[in-house]
This record gives sequence, C-alpha cells and structure tokens, in this order.
Amino acid sequence: MLIIPAIDIKDGKCVRLTRGDFSQKKIYLDDPRDMAIIWRKQNAKMLHVVDLDAALTGEMVNFEKIRQIVTELDIPVQVGGGIRSADAVKRYLDIGVSRVVIGSAAVTNPHLISELLKSYRPSQIVAGIDAENGEPKIKGWTESTGLQDFELGLRMKEMGIERVIYTDISRDGMMQGFGYESTKRFAEKTGMKITASGGVSSSEDLRKLALLKDYGVDSVIIGKALYECNFPCQELWYSFEEGICLDHNFSTARKR
Repeated sequence: MLIIPAIDIKDGKCVRLTRGDFSQKKIYLDDPRDMAIIWRKQNAKMLHVVDLDAALTGEMVNFEKIRQIVTELDIPVQVGGGIRSADAVKRYLDIGVSRVVIGSAAVTNPHLISELLKSYRPSQIVAGIDAENGEPKIKGWTESTGLQDFELGLRMKEMGIERVIYTDISRDGMMQGFGYESTKRFAEKTGMKITASGGVSSSEDLRKLALLKDYGVDSVIIGKALYECNFPCQELWYSFEEGICLDHNFSTARKR
C-alpha cells in the first residue's frame, strides 16, 4: 500500500481543511516547498499536491509554488485542484508533474477527458471523485452533481481512465477513520485502480485499508493525520530530527 502525503496550498501556504471547509483552515507552513522537503526526508515515495485556490476559481494561482516543489524533489508529484483545460494539463506535465488529477471537469466537460487521453498515457491522467453520501461534489466541493459516485467512475472507465482518487468528503480531515464501506462499494462497482483519500487517522486505518487491496485499492493519500503526528513512527523520527515537527507543529524552517 503506497502512502502518499498530501500538501494542500491556499494563498501560497501549506494548509489543511476540515471536510473541505475553507473557513476551517489551519496553516502548517508558510512555504509548501518546505513541507515537501520534510515528507521526502521521511522517505515519501510520492506526493499529492492540491491547489485549493484553483479548485475554487479554475485559475492556476499556485502554479509557481508547485513548480518549485517538482523541481526540488526527486520523486513523482501528482497535482489536482482546478485543472479544467488541456492547456493547464500541458503546463503541469511540462514542468515534470507525473500525474494530473481531473475533478470538476470530469463532470462539467467530459470531452476534455477523451481529448487528453489521445495525447497522454492513462498513467498521467487520473480522475478525482470526491463524494458525500455517494454523490460526487465539484468546484471545491461546493456544488452537487446529481450523480452516483460509481456512475461517474464507470463513465471515466469507459473513456479510458484507469485510476480514480476516491475521497469520502464526510471523513476528510475529521481524524475519525476513513470511509471503508463507501470506498469498498465504489471499488467493487467500478473495478478500477483506486487511491483512497479522506479520514485515515491511524495505523489501524491502514491495516483495514489493506483489506481492500484485492478490490483494486493500492494506495492512500494521508493529510491531517501526518501533520498531527498520529503515527508512532513519526515520534521516533522527530526525536532524532532537529528542527522538524518541533512540539507537533511545522513552524520551523526546513532542514536540509
């Protein structure tokens, strides 16, 4: 099970939200690149970066911040948030992003998916389905779609999408465990490769998530639980890493 740390960027800073609520924002570091370096030092094999400003506006507000992360690191970086045009996809892939995540546009402009898969490999184009009670939400989780999550997944599969990042919105940032049943149901109904997201808060959640491997769930994005040092191994690392996660917050400068 590949564990992928998440870096959400809002107003140029590394933040975490609770259930996607922009009014419940917590800033962890002023420079997201510093956060990326910390996760790489802790042996992350991949990063998941989201431009939250772009998710709301469709404008690539934090493009330069993301470019800095991609340039700094030697591991794959996948990027999501407000990617709604072929030009946006090209700009990200041109700077070395390994995967782009198409969320809202998968609903509002499915033709874009078809066009992208004519130019790029399926491994480079991923669908992001963020669902609440089985219904996908779009535009920064502010609008409903009237669809079922698996219906959207099957549409994407028919177009040639192979992987979905599936987020249970009701669990995201709540630190109360991930949506096991919703994720399992989606995986069973679609038969796609799944990266789970939202709510993973403990080692026990990871063990439970591993039970879904046979259903195609092979990776997981973790955000707040990593930032809040919820895993015992983090305590061990931090006790030997001067200047990192001091007193359980990320206010210190990066250490190279």
